[in-house]
Amino acid sequence: MIAFLVLGLLAVLALLTLAHWYLWRRLVRDVSTPGGWWRRAGTVLAVLLPLLAVGALVGGRALPLAVERWLAWPGYLWLAVLLYLLLALAVGEAVRPLLLRLPRRHSVEPTTLEEKETDESSVMAPSPERRLFVARTVAIGAAGAAAAVVGNGTYGVLRGPRLKQVTVPLAKLPARAHGYRIAVVSDIHLGPILGRAHTRRIVDTINGAQPDLIAVVGDLVDGSVAELGREAEPLARLRARDGAYFVTGNHEYFSGAGPWVDFIRELGVHPLQNARVELAGFDLAGVNDIAGRDQGDGPDFGKALGDRDRARTSVLLSHQPVTIHDAVRHGVDLQLSGHTHGGQLWPGNYLAELANPTVAGLERYGDTQLYVTRGAGAWGPPVRVGAPSDITIVTLASLQV
Repeated sequence: MIAFLVLGLLAVLALLTLAHWYLWRRLVRDVSTPGGWWRRAGTVLAVLLPLLAVGALVGGRALPLAVERWLAWPGYLWLAVLLYLLLALAVGEAVRPLLLRLPRRHSVEPTTLEEKETDESSVMAPSPERRLFVARTVAIGAAGAAAAVVGNGTYGVLRGPRLKQVTVPLAKLPARAHGYRIAVVSDIHLGPILGRAHTRRIVDTINGAQPDLIAVVGDLVDGSVAELGREAEPLARLRARDGAYFVTGNHEYFSGAGPWVDFIRELGVHPLQNARVELAGFDLAGVNDIAGRDQGDGPDFGKALGDRDRARTSVLLSHQPVTIHDAVRHGVDLQLSGHTHGGQLWPGNYLAELANPTVAGLERYGDTQLYVTRGAGAWGPPVRVGAPSDITIVTLASLQV
């Protein structure tokens, strides 16, 4: 196992080294002169930025939160910029040959054979000046595109999630529960970047929607209670007629799930640890995240759902969508999940599809429906592209109305 982790780390470092060498070549060497200020500054950045990124990635497990904050902002943001710089430069590689072959504009048309041959050879073999101009054009265009994409994606995260409305028809739901509204929030990811102000924005948005019940579906934190308890305290202001409920996500098990469950309970949010409560019109159940299996605290569907009355509608809170197949076997009507972030950074949604049955939205699996929220925060880079953060108001609809 250790050998596998070491090989994985070496592979990641090799990819980062190769990516930064390519960026240095296209954004520094090709656009500057030897010994110039940009050549020197760009070379320093090509070494410093990947070190900050690696520090941000590993610092959360090895450094105090106060120190991690200094690495997280520049390191994680650079990872997002790196992704879109590489994508933009890939487009630039396709455009570059076309720009190099564009004919020069002439004020006077060539008349002699020698002039025509000279003109044709200049098209076939671009001058050093043309190569420099094209290199700078592609570099500036790629940098501008990456900055715009990452800037807009960062604004979307820091602004806070927006409300999304979804209606889910349920065959067994009694008429008296028609229109019941559940605020689903997941993947808040309090940590070195997102803190107390982020929690307040989420609480204010949920309370403003006046839901009947609030479901916090895991990945609340990236750190210990001692480090992040203050950042989570605004959750005590959550208000709903039938209360607020919480299930663990995989990041809780990285951060100390037991202390966090106790702290959440102190804030007035009810943890559902492989447990179920009967509400007017349906059963609400919750299971621990599958990451808890390594700590002897994994999901127990039999305990949460085994002895219930299957004539009643059941709604299950489970952080990861992959548990949908267990939900189907236990006759769950609706599973509410998060975890995927909707891919967070396009084209990450295609990778998320490889590991999750549903990346975002509502889908049906047999008689069970699964809804996956994109989450209210961000892990790693505080950036979202093509996957805006959300808090979803899930409205239950009875077919008996």
